[in-house]
Amino acid sequence: MTSTQVRATCPHDCPDTCALLVTVENGVATEVKGAPDHPTTAGVLCTKVSRYTERTYSPDRLLHPLRRVGKKGEGKFERISWDEALDEIASRLKPLAENQPESILPYSYAGTMGLVQGDSMSLRFFNKIGASLLDRTICATAGATGYKYTVGASIGTDIEQFQNAKLILIWGGNPIASNLHFWTRAQEAKRSGAKLIAIDPYRSLTAEKCHQHIALLPGTDAALALGMMHILIRDDLLDHDYIAQYTLGFDALRERAAEWTPQRTAEVCGISVEEVEGLAREYGETAKRGEPVAIRTNYGVQRVHGGGMAVRNISCLPALVGAWRHAAGGVQLSSSGTFPKNLPALQRPDLLKKLPRTINMSTIGDDLLRPASPEFGPQIKALIVYNSNPVAVAPESGKVAAGFAREDLFTVVLEHFQTDTADYADIVLPATTQLEHVDIHSAYGHLYMMANNAAVAPMGESRPNTEIFRLIAARMGLDDPCFKDSDDQLAAVAFKSDDARAIHFDWESLKQKGWQKLAVPDAPFAYGNFPTPSGKCEFYSEMMKADGLDPLPTYIPNYESRVSSPDLAAKYPLAMISPPARNFLNSTFVNVQSLRATEGEPHLDINPEDAAARGINHGDPVRIFNDRGSFVCKARVTPKARPGLVVGLSIWWKKLAGDGKNANEVTSQRLTDMGRAPTFYDTLVQVEKAA
Repeated sequence: MTSTQVRATCPHDCPDTCALLVTVENGVATEVKGAPDHPTTAGVLCTKVSRYTERTYSPDRLLHPLRRVGKKGEGKFERISWDEALDEIASRLKPLAENQPESILPYSYAGTMGLVQGDSMSLRFFNKIGASLLDRTICATAGATGYKYTVGASIGTDIEQFQNAKLILIWGGNPIASNLHFWTRAQEAKRSGAKLIAIDPYRSLTAEKCHQHIALLPGTDAALALGMMHILIRDDLLDHDYIAQYTLGFDALRERAAEWTPQRTAEVCGISVEEVEGLAREYGETAKRGEPVAIRTNYGVQRVHGGGMAVRNISCLPALVGAWRHAAGGVQLSSSGTFPKNLPALQRPDLLKKLPRTINMSTIGDDLLRPASPEFGPQIKALIVYNSNPVAVAPESGKVAAGFAREDLFTVVLEHFQTDTADYADIVLPATTQLEHVDIHSAYGHLYMMANNAAVAPMGESRPNTEIFRLIAARMGLDDPCFKDSDDQLAAVAFKSDDARAIHFDWESLKQKGWQKLAVPDAPFAYGNFPTPSGKCEFYSEMMKADGLDPLPTYIPNYESRVSSPDLAAKYPLAMISPPARNFLNSTFVNVQSLRATEGEPHLDINPEDAAARGINHGDPVRIFNDRGSFVCKARVTPKARPGLVVGLSIWWKKLAGDGKNANEVTSQRLTDMGRAPTFYDTLVQVEKAA
């Protein structure tokens, strides 16, 4: 027996981007474990990825091309050859590409975060034919936009410094479930005397293990940050030297913050005045003592109407108290802006003859149902889905499914498994998993460039995304030399090799070692140098003013709330959020039997007060509904959900839920204040006992 270890990288939409060691025996991957020599992974994987071989070798893997034989949504297919699949795809796409290229739409997101298998050859193909562009905003762009207006780019505190902080605010995230290696360092800080405070409407696993949990109302984070600013300024808990040298617009900010008294903040946020005062003083006084204060904010904050502004407000706080002076101070939303990615070389936007229209991925339900019009352009007639499962994950799911069910829509899905979305495909193409192809990764939670080597040969007739798009391009007669680039050639240009941050990036050496840390300072903004137009942290932003936004931090209420829509709130009095279930990652891993068994079944957490008012007992089936739709699951009566809040941990495949539906039946297609992102957590519902 021959046994080897192959260096690989976790491809999933998680900030940890773990370094993997794959044990291969006689051509079969037998174990996936964390690389012990990678500083952030440190040999530890989450329960999901530690079972990755169950995914690659699942009996449910798609191993051959398929053609639909039943109605759309039934999931009935027949096996066909690759030649038959490619011929049919080319025969359907080629006339559209020649006459109405914008009627073709790609739909993809973060099924893999790899720069090669994510969007390299695929976008070369779509750019060459002139297909509609996809606004890939379903996760992070609201917060990233607010952060960019303030700080300049998605750059922040290095995860490897958090254990040295003396106060950590975990704001809008549940790192035990979704950022395990940050949580490990937060626990190390706690053992060294640091205080951990969770700010989250829901008492998550993480909140339970923090010293304090502040359970504010969904969508009020921006108000809480403004209330903190008020107290920091009122009590002179400021770093005046840092503000004078490295910030812009403090005088205007002081006037705005003066409006946000502790009383007003507490009322808006649904918490006590003492919680507002205590949080601000804890933050300001710790910093005043010269100790590092750090904020780990996450994407739960920004999935509401004012989500971008909420992240902007939070990202102003470190500059007020001089937290950026310390390597262990500041804030991390994402580290993605630190990487010198060479996207033009990978994706070749120069192949476009003209700029096509853009379709937002969060409004796909409406857009698939739109007829042609001068404003919209041609009707969407062909859809190619890869690295995503929109029928499960996109908002207002009933409309999404109705759009996918159009008989005149030609749909191709590249997949590992027969997902909810694959059930609606005309052609399904089997894609390789991370153990079967080459890729290269950046990260959004640490500072390492990462290599993924193929550990085993592709299963069955599965092929990498890159190879599938090369084959489709060739079958359509596209002979541009760009389609000849191999995966190794693509990976070799993924980062700018002459950028000082990449220390002369070399793909061959990265493949051997597996990872390489960027050459960036430990405290990126200790002396200013913010990548904003002014070079300072911008409390006042001329860019925001030019974009039609309030140039100062403010509070934007939810679309659906007692404040902005009292009539709707009277009809649907409960706010609903749908954060990730611990054993799933978005809709990935839901079909892994061992993980689904651990998660149990779809459930809704509801506060005892709200349950009693509706005659609901623990374990009762309940119907959650609003004007957009409804779904049914089991009630868990628990004080983890604050009064007025229900929590549906997600995202279940619809076909694996008892009623064939999930939480996105009731979510909205409305977009955020900035960044054109979805508002999943800006949702009002009613709950009743189901039959």
